[in-house]
Formats: sequence, C-alpha cells, structure tokens
Amino acid sequence: MTEVRPAQAASAFLWERDEEVAAVERAIDTLRADRSSSGSVLVFRGEAGLGKTALLAETRRMAEARGCAVWSARGGETLRSVPFNVLRQLLQPALVSLMPEEAREYLGDWYDIAGPALGLTEPGERNADPQGVCDGLVAAVRRLARRDWPLVLVIDDAHWADQETLRWLAAFVERLDDLSVLVVVARRPGDISGESARHLDAVATAADAPVATLSALTPDATARLTRATLGEHADAPFCREVWAVTGGNPYETVELLAKVQDSELEPVEAQAPELRALNRSARGSGLVARLEGLGIEATRFAWAAAILGTGISVGLVAKLATMGTEDAVRCAELLRSARILTEPDPAAAPAADGDLEFVHPLIASAVYNSIPPALCTAMHGIAARVVTDSGLGAAMASRHLLQVHPDDDEELVEQLREAAREHLAVGAPDAARRCLERALLEPPRQETHARVLYELGCATLLTAPATTVDHLQSALAMPGLDGAERVDAVVRLSQALIHNDQLDDAVRTVEAEAARHEPGPSQLRLQAVQYMWEGIHAGEAGSPGRSERLAELASRCTGRDNSERALLILRGFDAMTHGENAEVVVELSDRALVNGRLAPGLGWTDTEWGVEILMMLASSYTYTDRLDRAESLFTEALRTYESAGWSGGHLALAHAFLGFNHRRRGRLREAEDALRESLRMDALRESLRIADRVARGLPLYWSATCNLVDTLLARGHVAEAWEIAEQYAFAPPYPSTIVLPDPRSVRGRLLLAVGRTQDGINELEAAEKAAATRGHHNPVMVPWALDLARALATQDPARAAQLATDARRRAERFGTDTAIGEALRCAAALETGQRAVRLLSQAVTYLEASPCQYEHAAARVEYGIAARSVAEIQRGLGLAKSCGAEGLVAQAREVLETGRGLR
Repeated sequence: MTEVRPAQAASAFLWERDEEVAAVERAIDTLRADRSSSGSVLVFRGEAGLGKTALLAETRRMAEARGCAVWSARGGETLRSVPFNVLRQLLQPALVSLMPEEAREYLGDWYDIAGPALGLTEPGERNADPQGVCDGLVAAVRRLARRDWPLVLVIDDAHWADQETLRWLAAFVERLDDLSVLVVVARRPGDISGESARHLDAVATAADAPVATLSALTPDATARLTRATLGEHADAPFCREVWAVTGGNPYETVELLAKVQDSELEPVEAQAPELRALNRSARGSGLVARLEGLGIEATRFAWAAAILGTGISVGLVAKLATMGTEDAVRCAELLRSARILTEPDPAAAPAADGDLEFVHPLIASAVYNSIPPALCTAMHGIAARVVTDSGLGAAMASRHLLQVHPDDDEELVEQLREAAREHLAVGAPDAARRCLERALLEPPRQETHARVLYELGCATLLTAPATTVDHLQSALAMPGLDGAERVDAVVRLSQALIHNDQLDDAVRTVEAEAARHEPGPSQLRLQAVQYMWEGIHAGEAGSPGRSERLAELASRCTGRDNSERALLILRGFDAMTHGENAEVVVELSDRALVNGRLAPGLGWTDTEWGVEILMMLASSYTYTDRLDRAESLFTEALRTYESAGWSGGHLALAHAFLGFNHRRRGRLREAEDALRESLRMDALRESLRIADRVARGLPLYWSATCNLVDTLLARGHVAEAWEIAEQYAFAPPYPSTIVLPDPRSVRGRLLLAVGRTQDGINELEAAEKAAATRGHHNPVMVPWALDLARALATQDPARAAQLATDARRRAERFGTDTAIGEALRCAAALETGQRAVRLLSQAVTYLEASPCQYEHAAARVEYGIAARSVAEIQRGLGLAKSCGAEGLVAQAREVLETGRGLR
C-alpha cells in the first residue's frame, strides 16, 4: 500500500495506485536503458477525480528524477474547438528553447508545412493538406524527440483534446518502432465520439499493455488516508462516513478532508453527519453556492476565468469581467483562498502564459455551467473581442464566436469567414467547417449567403463529399455567385459528385452550366470539365458524337490558355483510348505544354482543374511509348506533393502511377515497391475510411490494386497476386471511372494464371464488351484480345486467330513498337514451327525498340525457345533478371537446364 503523510497532499491521490506507478516506472527504466529501443504507450482511464492527473504528475516526477525530458499538455472542456491546442502545449518546452533559425534547421523540409500549425510561421497562400500537416507534425516531433532523448510525453484529459491533436497522436504512436519515446495518456471513459473517439481508440490499440482503468478507493484506504490527514484519532465511523460520502473518489476525499481541517471539525462519529454538507460545497450546486458566498465580483471573476479556459491572467480576466485591476487582484486572492483557482504548477502542463488555473477540471466545469446562458453568450462575445484586440487573430477568437447567439450580425459573419480561412491555411478543415456552419446561423445577408455556402462546400470537399454537394447546390440556387466564382463553384460541385460516385450527375451539372454561358473562357472551361468527366467514365457509352465534337473543339485550340490546353489534353487522351495513331496523340499532348512543362495554374497542386486531367496527360504519354515524359510528370507530382505537404490521397495516387510507369518500363521490383507503398500509406486508408460507402469506387483504390496485381503477374508471383486481389476485393463490380490498366483485362489474366480458365475467358469477354461500348480500341491500354486469343487457342482456334488478326490491325493503326510487338507475340502463340519463329523474330525487333523491357524480355525468351537458340534464351534470361521477372527467369532456366533440342 502506498503510504501518504499529511504534508504530501499531491501524493494523496496515489493511494492504491501501486500497479499503475510500477508500470510507469518499468516503462521509464526501459526507455532509459537503450536509445535504439522502440517507443511505448501507456493509457490510463478513469472517471473524474480518480487521480489521473496525480498519476501523471508522479510520472513526471519519476521521469525527471531519472534524467528524462518531459513534455506535457492537457485538454480543456471548452477548448476542443481550438486546432492543435494540445499539441502546441506539448511542444512548448522544445520550441521555446529553439531560436527561429534552429527550429527551421531541426524541422528541415517540414518547417513550412508543420510550422503554421505550431504557430512558428505564417501559413502560405494555399490551403494546407490536413494529412500532409499531420505527417509533417509527426516528422517534426520525431526529430525533436531524438534531440531530447530520453523523452516522456504526457497528455492529460485527452478526451478533451482537439481533433487535430488526436489525429496527430494516433499517427505518432503508430510510428514508435524506431523512436525511443514514452507516451503516457490519461482520459475519461465516454465523453467523446466520432473522429476523436476513433483516434483515441487507435492510441489505446498502440499501447503496450491493456488500458489501465482506475478505480475508487476502498473503505480501508479511505480510512487510512483520513487518519494520515486528520490524525490517528479519527474514529472508524467517521472514516467510514468519509468513504460513504465521497464514494471513494480520491479528489472528493482530499477536498472533503481539507474542508474538515478548515472547519476544525473533530473526526469523530458525532460529527460524521456534517460531512455531507461539507462535501456538497466542494462540487456542483454546493460549489456554486460557496462561490456566490464570496461576493458578486469574485463570482464574475471566476465566470470570466471559466470563459477563457486557458491563458487565465488577472489582466485579461479584468477586461472580460469589466473590473479594475485592484478589484481583480483582490478577487483572484479570494478564489485562491477558497481553493477554486490556483497558480499553475510550473512543473506541470504549460498554462498558455496565464498566471491562474482552476484547481481541478471538475471545478472549472461547475463554474462554467453555472453562468446564466444569456450572460455566458454575451461574455463569449466580449472574450472574442478581447482576444482579437490582443492581436491573436480570428482563428483564436473563433471558439468564442461559435458560442455567440445568432443576431443577424454581418461583422460576426465576416469574422467567422476569416477564421475559417485561417483554419484551412494550417490544415484544420473541421474547424473551418464549424466556423462556416455557425456563420450560416447568423444568418449572412442575401448577397453573402451563397458565398458562405460555397466556402463551406470547399472546406468539406475531401472529407464529406455528400455534404459538399448539398452546400454547393444550395449556393448555386441563390443569387450572389457570379462570373468566375460561379464557374468555380460548379466545377467543385462536379468534383464532389465524382467523389460521391455520382459521375453522371457531375457530367449533367457542368453540361447544364455550360449551356447558360455565351462562348468564351468560362464556357470553354466548363466544356473541358464536361469532356474530362465523360472521358474517365467507364460505364455506358458517351453521348453520340462526343469524340467528333471534342476533336472539332480541340482543332480550334492553340494552347493560349489553360482551358485550351485542357481540351488538347482531353482530345489526346480520347484519341489514345480509341487507338488513333500515337503520333497524333503525342502531338496533341505536347501542344498542351509550355516549353515542355506544365503551364502555371495547371500544376499538380493547382485546384482550378484537379489531378484527373494531368493523369490523363501522363497516361497518354505512357501508352504511346513516351515513358520518359510520363515518368517526368509522375516524378514531378511526387516531388510537388511532398514539398507542399500534400500527403493525402494525392500522394498515394502519385505513388500508384509512378509504379504504373515502372511496370511499363519493365522495372518490376521498383513498380512493386511503389505500388505497395501506395496501398500501405495512411493517406489511402484514411481516404477509404472517409468514403467507406463508395471506397471501391475510388480511382485511387483501383489504380493501386490493379497495377500491383498486374506487376505481380509479370514477376511470376501468381499466388501473391491472388492474395492481393482477395485482400483488396479486386473483383466485380468495377468502378464507374476508367482505371489503368483495364481491371477486367488484368483480372481475366489473373484467373487464367490460377487455372480458372473458363472464368478467365468470361472475364476477358466482359472486357471485350465494355471496350466495344466505350470505343476503347487501344490494344495496349485494354489488352483483353491478346490474352483471350491465347486462352481460346485450343478450344476455338478460328476465333482466336480472328482476335489476333484484329489486335494486330489495331496495333498497326496505333503504331507504337510496343503495340505491334505485343500483337506479333500473340499471333506467334497461335502458330508452330517456322511461322511462330518468324513472328517472334519480328516481335523481338519491335520490342527491342520499345521502352517496355519486360515485354522485350518475354519475346526474347519465347523466340529463343521457338528457335531453339541457347544464345537468344540467355539474352532473354539476362533481360528478365534485370526486370525482376522471376517467372520468366525460371522458364528460361528450365529450358536451358533440360537442353533438349537446343543449339
């Protein structure tokens, strides 16, 4: 049993906490033992007053006594809407010790990404990517943590932490395998839901031991604590009543015993009935009555302190409570004497530059809840003005503005809009959403209302596409959005519809808006967006004559602005999918560039057009054998997203398409690594979780999975390819958007590889029908015919021959070395003897000139086997090794080892 002496008030809360203290001690000793060891997480859970804060204070004491650095922070009930509030507290000791230039050096490339969220630097002009900011903060803390080893992070009242901090915490504790840090978290059960609850559950999952749930004191422990505080003469009935009154709650027990001492009550059975009245004065209505007994000015001071919640200083409270400095100082002293306020413990969590804090969160909550509702609203309004006048900005004032009663105040609407912009700039879209939703309640004036809805739609675009659709549709139905702003709203609405798997609605939306405009830049942009969404549609056939209209429109484009450049890209992509001559595709794609580079405003992080159009451009280069240009674009995307801190779905998609390019080049090992990284990324998991209902419709999901399956098949890893397909549900129904490579073709090849021949044939025939419906006749982009011809060679040789002939004709029309070489390989597979040898010899000639080294290696091996040439098989073997095509390597070695008939 932990013994407590009367002078050890803080340790009174540690009665019957031996197991928890021992767990902390073991974790600290493990941390100090090896700098290269993995980090660890401890989570303590308990109702209010059960001693969580005392346990964390003991953690700090033990850690510091053993030479550890300790960073600590605490959530606040009224501060949950302040983004990164708890994280800023946590990092305050490290950041205060750094000069600005040192902070930039330590944080490196993450300084401009994480710096604004931490208040180190001003945000940039763009809205920050939330996932990128989270990753930047994880990287920043990891670097600082290595500097301060051995380091203990302590977070109290995590159930009241802001959502942005909890998101960071969940990501941080998942990355402790190579970072020796101890994280200790205390929280109440319940009191939290939604995203914050999910993040806290993730923290608990990462803990090294089950969450420790604190329990109330036993009657025996309460009796010994009572005697340790009041003296050994406290009799048993009195001690028993202390336990009955407090329920063994350590906080209430300590407070009650302090009041017994203050009132000089004898700890004997005769005085036990007085305990209930004393206990009531320590909480709830009893506390409020005790506060009111201190006088109206002291009450106003306490109310103002509760409104502020953090950074409580006598001067700031005086402004909010509208009282003079002398009166404020006197009230502060009264409240300290009454154990309602206290001076912050300099060893505990930072108090945000305040010189006062509430003795316990229970007291803070009771005081805040005692403020009359109308007065509470008014005081929040005054607090917002005080914070703003102090130069802390609209974002800091927004938590008070959210509480102000709606009153048709246009100035308040503008303040909330400004706060939303500041929140978006640091990567806190949820905080921006709250501000804009509150602005709508004011409500805004008619001429402003549509703009607020538009801004709200932009804030929720990536996190809540269905909600975004509602906001933007409402905004467009109102007056107030005109010109370029209205066009942008329509484009964003179409993007939200795409994210919500409503592609047909997206097409109709931009088509209807385009019809409202006279010919000019706005209409051209809308037409380009319409053609873009139609171009990625993988479902029913497009509108009759679509390709002809697009070709006619693009023929008048010179590339003088981004709308024209977008149309040139779309025309090139359309020509590529339909199998028109590759040189035409390349010429159109090149005209969309400016000096061989993406035009300003049409880059990977520009929001006017979106990433889809650039993926179309890069895909056109990929399938026309201009892999160097495609790789340059994908590499630029990766570099741009990383430097801008965009590590959400955009970065995962960049990895997926870079892997796709590696696959086309025949760099199969690199392709597999990039594609696995894409599927492994938290960003992808987050994207799929956010859009769980439509996750299987997301192009990101399908692109990464389809490419990885295709790459594993090329490597000869059939079992792994099947496992991936099963793990990621790579099967019908397929998405409504185009996926490259064609998923039906890839799945058909997979089914053939695992021996499900008829299922594979059925899948490839379904690919044939889908391609015919869309007019997709490019035999490289949709290679169903090549695999189907091989599969039918025995059971239906006539049809197989016709398929091979048609594929060759289309390949020659498209005109790339890869297309023609692959068609010749397919034709050779249906032949024997010298006819097969001649066709494979031609295939090798074409594929040797192609940048697709895997296909070249396969043709070499097949040609060597057909010609019985050891030299050709060995050449193919060398190429297969360099590609990482282990299936081809095994095939070639087997033939060489048998040696029968070779020369």
